[in-house]
Amino acid sequence: MSQFSLQDKVALVTGGNGGIGLGMATGLAAAGAHVVIAGRNVEKSATAAASLAKYGNKTGVVAVEVQKPESCAAMIAETISQFGRLDILVNNAGINIRKQPQHVTPAEWREVLSINLDGAFYASQAAFPIMQAAGAGKIINTGSMMSLFGSSFAPAYAASKGGIVQLTKSLATAWAQYNIQVNAILPGWIDTQLTRNARAEVNGLHERVLGRTPAGRWGEPSDFSGIAVFLASSASDFVTGAAIPVDGGWSVQG
Repeated sequence: MSQFSLQDKVALVTGGNGGIGLGMATGLAAAGAHVVIAGRNVEKSATAAASLAKYGNKTGVVAVEVQKPESCAAMIAETISQFGRLDILVNNAGINIRKQPQHVTPAEWREVLSINLDGAFYASQAAFPIMQAAGAGKIINTGSMMSLFGSSFAPAYAASKGGIVQLTKSLATAWAQYNIQVNAILPGWIDTQLTRNARAEVNGLHERVLGRTPAGRWGEPSDFSGIAVFLASSASDFVTGAAIPVDGGWSVQG
C-alpha cells in the first residue's frame, strides 16, 4: 500500500476548516501528510488543524482571501516558509448564493465566481512554480454535481463549478509535461453547513435527495478522505484531467 502513502508530503487545503475540505484534510493527514489549512476564518482553521494533530504530523494555518491573487501568492509563500515544500494543493474554498437567476445581482454573481473559480486559478497559478521546480505536484479542485447539471436556484454556483471542470482539464493538459496531475472531485448532496442552509431554504430538498440518490443517504465529509488520498498520492500518477463524481450515484441516472 506504499503507493497511497503521503508520508512527509505537504498538503495545502483552502476552505479546509470544515465540511468537505476538512474531510479531505483528515484523509491526507491520516495518510501521513503535513496539512496546512487556509481560509478567511483563522480561528476556525486553527480548530480544524488541531483536530488533525492526533495523526502525529505537523499542521499549519494560513489566512487567505482566494479571490485576490496577491493573497494566494502570500498563502503559497507562507506554506513554503513554514514547511519548506508544497506537494499537494486542494482548491476547496467556495460559497453559494441561492437565488433565481433574475434576482442575482452583479455583485453577487461576481462574488461567487471570484471565490469559487478565480480562487482556484490564482492558487494553482501561485503553486505552479514550486511544483515545477520539484518535478511533481498534485492539484485537486472541488467541483460539484452542478458541474454537470443546471440549477434554477444557484446559477452563479453552477456556472463556477462548471468552470472548475474546464479549468481542471486545461491545467492538466498544460502541466502534465511537468509531472503535475490536476483532477477534480464532484460532490453530490453532502451533509455540511452549506447544504443544511439549502435544506432550510428549499422546500422538500431533503426528501428529493433521498429519493433520487441510489445510496439512499446524504454523503458525509468523511466520504472524501479516500478520494483525496488517491488523487494526492502516487496511485494516481497516470490520472489527470478527470472529474470524479462522489455523489452516491446521483449523477449516473442522467
